[in-house]
Amino acid sequence: MALPLNPHMARTAMPPVMEARRWLAEARFTPDRPLINVSQAAPVDPPPLPLREALAEAALNDPDAHLYGPVLGLPDLREEIARQWSAAYGGGIAPAQVAITSGCNQAFVAIMATLAAAGDEVILPTPWYFNHKMWLDMQGVTAVPLPTGPDLLPDPDRAAALITARSRAIVLVSPNNPGGAEYPAETLRAFFELARSRGIALIVDETYRDFDSRVGAPHDLFADPDWAGTLIHLYSFSKAYRLTGHRVGAIVADAGQLAEVEKFLDTVAICPNQLGQRGALWGMRNLGQWVAGERAEILDRRAAITQGFPRLNGWRLLGCGAYFAYVEHPFAEGSDALARRMVHEAAVLMLPGTMFMPGDDPAGQRQLRVAFANIDRAGIAQLFDRLAGLTG
Repeated sequence: MALPLNPHMARTAMPPVMEARRWLAEARFTPDRPLINVSQAAPVDPPPLPLREALAEAALNDPDAHLYGPVLGLPDLREEIARQWSAAYGGGIAPAQVAITSGCNQAFVAIMATLAAAGDEVILPTPWYFNHKMWLDMQGVTAVPLPTGPDLLPDPDRAAALITARSRAIVLVSPNNPGGAEYPAETLRAFFELARSRGIALIVDETYRDFDSRVGAPHDLFADPDWAGTLIHLYSFSKAYRLTGHRVGAIVADAGQLAEVEKFLDTVAICPNQLGQRGALWGMRNLGQWVAGERAEILDRRAAITQGFPRLNGWRLLGCGAYFAYVEHPFAEGSDALARRMVHEAAVLMLPGTMFMPGDDPAGQRQLRVAFANIDRAGIAQLFDRLAGLTG
C-alpha cells in the first residue's frame, strides 16, 4: 500500500536538470565527439586556490566553523554585504536587513514562505526559473504567468492587469535565468512603483549580477528611502566564487520580514553552512580582481554566442546574457522531443523551453535554453557545428 502523498507535491514537476540527465543513460559518446553539456550553468571548477586555502584554514583553526551559528548568518558577512551593496547600488542597507541562507534557492523559498500561503498568487514572467515555479506548486500557491515580449522583457502594464486581491508578489530575475535578458533600470523601477502602489512585494533575484554586461548599478531601487517596504533582493555566492557545494545565498529585505524568515530557517537548516559563509566573506574581501576576470571571460563567451549564432539557419536568438542564451529552433518537432534527439544525434544536452513555460503555452515547444558558461570559445564553435548539422 502506498504512503499518503501531499497532492501539491504530486502536482509539482520533476527537477528538470535531473530529468535531462536521465536522458544520457542510453546515449553513447565517443572520444572524438564527447558530450557537450549546456543543460546547467553551475560552475564545474572548484573555487580558486587562495579561497580553498582560506576554507582549509578555517576548517583547521576556527573552532566556531564547526558549530551552530546565528540563524540569519555570520554578523561579519551580513555587515560586508550591507557595506558593499550600499556602495554598489548607491543606497542605504543595514546589516539587520541582510540574511544569509543555504543558497539562493533557499533564499527564495524562505522569503516566499513569509509572503504567500496556499491559494495566494505570485506573478512570474515567462519563461520562468523552474525552481521558483516548483516551490509555488509545492505550497499550493498559484504561479500567474506573465508572458514576455520578443525581447524577453516583462511589461509592467501587462503585469498590472494580472494583480488580484490574492496577489502577494512579483518575481523578477535579472540578468535572467533562463532568458539571459538584462532588465533595464527603468523596467525595474516601473515594477517597483507598481508593486508599491498595490501593496505587494517585488522580489528581484540577482544571482547573476556579477556577470551583468553593463557598467555601474543595474538599478537605483536601494536609493529609495522606503525600499524596504516593497523590495526584496536575492543573491547567490555560488556563481561568483564557485561555492556551489557550500550553499551560500543572501536575502536583503526589511528587518521585520527577516524576523519571520528566521522562523523558517531555524526550522529547516538552523544556520547556513559555516565554512561556506567564511569562504564567501573571504571572497568578498579578497577576490574582487579575480571575479572581474571571471566576468570578462563570461562576457567573451557571450560575445562568441552572438557572433556565431548567424551560422544557424532558421534559428533565432531571443536572449543572451550572464550564463544563458535562449533560442528558438526551426524544426517541426517540439523542443522536448528535439532535446532528447540532440543527445543521440549531436551529443548535446540542453533543456527544452517546455521546462520553463506553462504546459499550455505553445511557445515552449519552439524554445531551448543554452547554458554556455562552462564551454569556452572553441566549445561554443563546436556546439554550433553540431547544431548546424541537425536535420529534420
